[in-house]
Amino acid sequence: MEDGQILVQQEQNLVPSEQTLVIGQEFADVDTCRRAVKDMAIALHYELRVVKSDRSRFIAKCSKEGCPWRVHIAKCPGVPTFTVRTLHGEHTCEGVRDHHHHQQATVGWVARSVEARLRDNPQIKPKEILQDIREQHGVAVSYMQAWRGKERSMAAVNGTLEDGYRLLPAYCEQIGKTNPGSVATYRGTGPGNAFQRLFVSFRASIYGFLNGCRPLLEIDKADLKGKYLGTLLCASAVDADHMMFPLAFGIVDSESDDNWRWFVSELRKMLGVSTDKMPVLTILSERKPQVVKAVEDNFPTAFHGFCLRYVSENFCDEFKNPKLLNLFWSAVYSLTAAEFDAKVNEMMQVQDVMPWLQRFPPNLWAVAFFEGIRYGHFSLGITEILYNLSLECHELPIVQTIEHIRHQLTCWFAERQNLAQSYNSVLVPSAEKLISEAIADSQCYQVLRANKVEFEIVSSERTNIVDTQARFCSCRRWQIYGIPCAHASAALLSCGEDPRHYAHDCFSVMKYRETYSQPIYPIPDRSLWNSSSSGLQGVLNKADMMLSPPNIRRPPGRPKMKILKIESLKRPKRIVQCGRCHLLGHSQKKCSLRS
Repeated sequence: MEDGQILVQQEQNLVPSEQTLVIGQEFADVDTCRRAVKDMAIALHYELRVVKSDRSRFIAKCSKEGCPWRVHIAKCPGVPTFTVRTLHGEHTCEGVRDHHHHQQATVGWVARSVEARLRDNPQIKPKEILQDIREQHGVAVSYMQAWRGKERSMAAVNGTLEDGYRLLPAYCEQIGKTNPGSVATYRGTGPGNAFQRLFVSFRASIYGFLNGCRPLLEIDKADLKGKYLGTLLCASAVDADHMMFPLAFGIVDSESDDNWRWFVSELRKMLGVSTDKMPVLTILSERKPQVVKAVEDNFPTAFHGFCLRYVSENFCDEFKNPKLLNLFWSAVYSLTAAEFDAKVNEMMQVQDVMPWLQRFPPNLWAVAFFEGIRYGHFSLGITEILYNLSLECHELPIVQTIEHIRHQLTCWFAERQNLAQSYNSVLVPSAEKLISEAIADSQCYQVLRANKVEFEIVSSERTNIVDTQARFCSCRRWQIYGIPCAHASAALLSCGEDPRHYAHDCFSVMKYRETYSQPIYPIPDRSLWNSSSSGLQGVLNKADMMLSPPNIRRPPGRPKMKILKIESLKRPKRIVQCGRCHLLGHSQKKCSLRS
C-alpha cells in the first residue's frame, strides 16, 4: 500500500464517525448535506470541488487532479430528505497540510464553528477565533475571515443591528406590559424616522430609589463603539450599603446639549418632582456645561457637585507636586471652613493654587462648603459600570443591549435581596462599621449635659456641642455623613440611647430591604410578542413607529491615526570623529596624520 493511502486510512480512523460518509446515509435537506460534506472535508484535510449543486442533487469530487474520491447525493422521491447514492471513499492525494488554508473553510463555516462559543463569550476577539480554529480543526483562516464569521454569527444569535432598531417599538411596549409602572420611551427623527433617543427605567428601580436609597444621584455617560456609535447615558443612585443602584438608562445617537436636556427632563418626569416622596436631590457629575444646564432647568432645587475623582485628576494634572496633592485631599475632607482655609494656606506656601480654585469653586466639591448632603459618597461609582457595559454591549443590537442591562439588574436585585434577608442588625454592615468605630472613640470624651437634648463633649483638643434632637454636632460630621460621630455617640450613650437608632434612615437594614423589594420581570421571547393585543406585525406595520438605524455611523476601516512625516522618523546622520587628530568629518583610516 502506498504511503498516501496509509496516511488517509490513519486519518480516517482518527475522525469521528459522524464526520464520515457512507452509502445510504440520509440528510434532512440539501443545506444539511452541503454542511456535512464541508465539515468532513475540513476534518479529513482534503479540499473538494463542487461539480453540481441544486435542489435535487449534490455532486462533489476531490480538487486534486487524479484523485478518484467522488460523492453523489440525491433527493429521495416524495420526501425532502437526501441520501448518498454513490461514494468513492478513498483519497490517493496528500490533501491539505495542518495549519494551512482550506478551501472549504469559508466565512459561513467559521460562523457556524464559533457560534457556540460566541453565546458564552460575546466579547471573543477575531484573533482568539482564528487561534481556536487552528487548534481544534488544524485549519488556518485569515483575520478578516474570523472577523466576518463573528459578525455573521452575532447576527444569527442576536439578530442584526438594523433589526434591533426595527424591533425597538415592540420591545418598549413589552417593557410596559411585563413591568407595569416602568418607563420606556424612544424617538426617531428625519424623513426615515432614524433612531435618535431611548430612555428606559424599570418600576423596581424607581420604587427602590424613592423608598430606600439615599437622595443622591450620579449622572454619567459612556461612548459606544459599534457600527452606529452612540452614547450610553445613566442616572444611578447609591443604596444603604454604598453599592451602585442604576436608576435609568438612555441611549442617544450623539452626546449633544439637546440629548442631555432630553435625558434629564425624562428623569425629572419619571421621578415626579411634585410628589411628596421626591426629596431634595444631591447630584454628582463631571459638571460638563450641557449637564449643568440640563440639571439647572429640570432640578432647580438640587445641589449639583463635582465628582471628586474628576477634580483630583484635574488638580494632579495642573500641579505635579505630591505634597500639594496630599494637602489637597486633606482640604477636601476638612469638615469646617477654618480647617479648609488652613490647608489652602499650606498649599499656597508651596505653590499658588488660587487660579485653579477660581476655576473649581470649593463650594462644588469641598466637604466644608458643599451645601448638599452626600452621605459619605464623593466620587462617581457608575463610571466603571458604564465602561464595562459599553465593552460588553457595543456589538449587540439595541434591544439586546437593554436586555443585557435588564438581566444584570435582575441578578443584582436577586443577590441583594438574599443578602438583605441575612442581616439581623439595625444598620447595614458598612454603616455598622462606622458606628462601631465612633462608639469606640467616644470612650475618651467627657460628657457634660446642658439639658435634655444638648450636650457639651470635652476632650484634650477641643470642646464640641451636640444636639441629639436636631441631630447636630459642631464638628459637622453627623450632618455631613448621616451617621452619629464619636461626640454624638458619647452624648447618646450617656443617656442610655443606642447611637444606631440616630443614623439616617437610608442606612438601615429596613430601607435596604425596601430598596430591593420589587422584582424585575423578564421580557418574553420575541417570537411571543405577536400574541399581544396589538401584535408585533401590527406594530411594525405602523409607519410612524418604524425605526431605522441612526444617521451617525462609524466610517469603514480602522480609525485613522496621526500621520507622521517620514523625515521625522529618520535617524539623524552620525558625525564621525577621528581618533587620532580628534577632528570631525573623517576616521583614522583617512586621517592626514596617518604615518
